[in-house]
Amino acid sequence: MLSRMAKKEWLSSERRGKSSFYTLTDKGRDLLQEGQKRIYHASWDQDWNGKWFVLAYSIPEGDRSRRDRLRDRLAWLGFGSMGNGLWISPRDVEQDVHAISASLKLHDHLMCFQARPVNDLSDAELVSRCWDLEALHHSYTDFALRWRAASDAATAHTRAASDESDVRAFVLRFELIHEFRRFPLKDPFLPRALLPKPWGGDDATDVFRDLHDRLMGPADDWVSDVLKNAPPHINQGPSVP
Repeated sequence: MLSRMAKKEWLSSERRGKSSFYTLTDKGRDLLQEGQKRIYHASWDQDWNGKWFVLAYSIPEGDRSRRDRLRDRLAWLGFGSMGNGLWISPRDVEQDVHAISASLKLHDHLMCFQARPVNDLSDAELVSRCWDLEALHHSYTDFALRWRAASDAATAHTRAASDESDVRAFVLRFELIHEFRRFPLKDPFLPRALLPKPWGGDDATDVFRDLHDRLMGPADDWVSDVLKNAPPHINQGPSVP
């Protein structure tokens, strides 16, 4: 795992005797910050001018590695695939695409433009062809149902201040974040005008933020107690929301 992250230039490694030590690169730090932003501050409340940013690529079959990396980057930006190398996004992502093109050296293989459908194809039909929002909605709804029940149980445990309740809060917050962090990998965060109503992401986000905020205090208290007895260099890492 660490070696793969180093190959992607997310980590840098240093040999000291028989041991290897890894540190975050600027690229890795930027990726973590972007992921943190999506987990804690993502929103569907965006204006939309009705235009689509369209990207077409033609990459030789023998260059499958760059093609797959391009697809991953486009999906991370929230693009949807129409098939045959054609991808669309409701946002103006020109600068992001230029950055991807430069990093993957794909300038000669991409074409980009903005467009509107001119036939009878509705926005809802276009969205359904490019993104599986129904499955995502159900995943959000399931998350909200399960974690709302966990939230009620956590309230009873965290009312009593104790080491046991603090460590339980830490574990529960870890599990909460670990599960919720998968949504930014699947959700294109389309403008609300393109989402079905009701949208399960709203309820799931409310449940996540409410429980996360209530667990933060006791969870951080437990971490602070643990770090009191840790070597000085251990207590120098970045803060986590």
